[in-house]
Amino acid sequence: MYAETTWATVAEAAESRRSIRKFRNEPIPTEDLRELIRLVGRAPSAFNVQPWRFVVVTDPAVKERLREAAYGQAQVTSAPAVIVLYSDMQDALATIDEAIHPDVQGEKREQQKRSLLGSFAKRTDAEREAWGAQQSNIALGYLMLLARGMGLDSSPMAGFKPDEVKAILGLPAHVQIPAMVAIGVADEEGYRSHRHEVDRITRFV
Repeated sequence: MYAETTWATVAEAAESRRSIRKFRNEPIPTEDLRELIRLVGRAPSAFNVQPWRFVVVTDPAVKERLREAAYGQAQVTSAPAVIVLYSDMQDALATIDEAIHPDVQGEKREQQKRSLLGSFAKRTDAEREAWGAQQSNIALGYLMLLARGMGLDSSPMAGFKPDEVKAILGLPAHVQIPAMVAIGVADEEGYRSHRHEVDRITRFV
């Protein structure tokens, strides 16, 4: 059982992570899911905007509906939890004061707030949300790596009908959903990792 294992190192998690589509029927304690999300929230974002938001789905009936919206992908209902990662720039900008460091006070704080809001003022709503989704992909990487560090396995999914997922979860129409991630303890080996070598993807200048 994953809860009895020690945390893997970052390198061990990166080396051992693989996409899993069949999971054991073992629930993940809510406190573990909360800790996972807390640590994922440590991910960096430009201006510290933190546009990512999460819906953690464990209800079987809701997972069934999400599976339909995800073109029948079996891991949606096989996994004990599915984490829907979405970005909401409207909320992030409306509450931008929460993103500014608490040690910054007075006029400097107001100046930072004006600067942040000004940097997005000339962008369209769609451009702002696309920017937020791009930043949220950083959190997606953290999510999969941290889950593996905890001894959990995952399967990120980009194949789903966003409008249906929003309707099922009651999300605002303007948000973007970079991914849904099935989380749990693997009940299959999965394919061994197959990645390009460093020299295939890198130039050192």
